[in-house]
Amino acid sequence: MHRAWILFFLIEEGFALAQRTKDSPGDPGGQSPGQNDCGTWVRNINGGVFMSPNYPNTYPPNKECVYILEALPRQRIQLAFDKNYYIEPSFQCRFDHIEIRDGPFGFSPIIDRFCGGKNPGLVTSTGRFMWIKFTSDEELEGLGFRIQYTFVADPDFHLHVGGLLNPIPDCQFEIGGWDGIIRSSQVEEEERVKPGDALDCIWTIRAPPQSKIYLRFMDYQMEHSNECKKNFVAVYDGSSAIENLKAKFCSTVANDLMLDNGVGVIRMWADEKSRLSRFRMLFTSYIDPPCTANTFFCHSNMCINNTLVCNGIQNCVYPWDENHCKEKRSKGLFHQITKTHGTVIGVSSGIVLVLLIISILVQMKQPRKKGGGSATWCLQQGWIPGGLRPAPLRALLSPRQGDVLRPWRSFRGVGQLPQGASLLHHVALCPRAPLWLPGLRSHRRRRRWRREHEAQQNYAELHGTVLPQRLLQAPSHEDLQLHVHLQEELLRLQAALTDS
Repeated sequence: MHRAWILFFLIEEGFALAQRTKDSPGDPGGQSPGQNDCGTWVRNINGGVFMSPNYPNTYPPNKECVYILEALPRQRIQLAFDKNYYIEPSFQCRFDHIEIRDGPFGFSPIIDRFCGGKNPGLVTSTGRFMWIKFTSDEELEGLGFRIQYTFVADPDFHLHVGGLLNPIPDCQFEIGGWDGIIRSSQVEEEERVKPGDALDCIWTIRAPPQSKIYLRFMDYQMEHSNECKKNFVAVYDGSSAIENLKAKFCSTVANDLMLDNGVGVIRMWADEKSRLSRFRMLFTSYIDPPCTANTFFCHSNMCINNTLVCNGIQNCVYPWDENHCKEKRSKGLFHQITKTHGTVIGVSSGIVLVLLIISILVQMKQPRKKGGGSATWCLQQGWIPGGLRPAPLRALLSPRQGDVLRPWRSFRGVGQLPQGASLLHHVALCPRAPLWLPGLRSHRRRRRWRREHEAQQNYAELHGTVLPQRLLQAPSHEDLQLHVHLQEELLRLQAALTDS
């Protein structure tokens, strides 16, 4: 059983070791100072040795050297200073000093800053990375230092039941090209940090050669505004060293930034109670004018690649790259509308078409009223007992009202009344129905007959010529044939009204 555990551990270490290059002065995990500029740096699988420039002689003025140490997974780094150690002393080590941080970046938690002649002793990291920087000013140089570092086992390392290793926290991303979007939601999507844990993630941007970087926030919100200890977004220009900090945002606003280098580092920090903080940032690689043939001038001292013009995203500081793209935008908008709403428009049009067809079919199947006859003229057929001799109705009308009788002079019926019966006057039986005679198909004739019908209504209301209900009989269903002039019928109607 113990052999199996040991074998499993060796396999895991072997995979981690395979990711490193062979032992040499090259850099396995970041920056590596050269032997001539920043002293000798010797490394092996168990650790190594590095020293200040010219050691054991006096180090030169105006020097800055960065050493990034990386151990294998599940290991820590331990530093041991040589006894021959001396750096120019100063208050709080403001001048010459050596700074050690617990992590791979210049903003990682600081362990301490050392200077003077007192040996710092052993310094141990809490993880597998350590960031070290040596700085000297222009005056008062010293002997310098020699540091031996070793990789020691992480005391927090253990195996779960079943032989599964604890996951190694890793929240670093790299992105490059002419443009791209950096977003905090990538952390949750790739499960780089467990829910409920503090978030400390790094995005490294690498622009094409000879290019610089323009950053624009597209979305930015800190859950605890103006509390930088709880949440912030920091931007570094060139490297993650603390002196390269370009801006740090923790309030309600984040401004655009222009980096002077082709490498940018974005860091987001959010503690356990600030996990709702978020940001989304667009980076654009650009070069300084004069612009080349394959670049576009943004009128703001920057030239972007031609592929970024009319791409639907504002890559310039001002939207010069998207101002003359109306045709492309209109086509894109039509395509978007067709794709998004085409189904809705098609279904709606289909419903309207079906309803229209149903309406036409219903109208076609409805029984039509037969034209001609007294019904077409809105005349009710009744009969008056024979022998009634009505007085002339024309005598009761004024010359202007006499025009009411004009349309009836050419009237010819098509049916036949029972013997002794007569066709009743339209006004008597249909006082509210519009008058409609065959052949009146023009709009002008309709209006004329409508005026004459209204005159008939007015006369009936003034003179009370409506027949009593007792004289009415059910209409005849036989064919009618009228050969009597309307004047005779009106006279007989008047006589019937008088006798009643």
